Amino acid sequence: MIVILTPEARVDLDRVWSFIEQSNPRRAITFVREILAHIKLLETMPLRYQLLLDHKESGIRRMPYRNYVIFYRITGQEIYILHILNGAQDHDAILFPEDDEA
Repeated sequence: MIVILTPEARVDLDRVWSFIEQSNPRRAITFVREILAHIKLLETMPLRYQLLLDHKESGIRRMPYRNYVIFYRITGQEIYILHILNGAQDHDAILFPEDDEA
């Protein structure tokens, strides 16, 4: 399987780096590398993490890493990393903005 970071996930990763870089530039680099290495583990076990309980039909799964959550979807032989969010963020509002419009 192949892992693909969506543009949204790349923006999220840049935000993580920028936030940590303010207080510890070296740690920002190593932390982003850790997240990417953790994501790479999905290549061999993509079904390891469960579907979102309230949105199973979306096919989105969540992979925790420290204080962050990596959201992804499997499509054929590709694993799309949709977002990399802090655990304190409102995940539903970001992943399912159309639900807030109702």
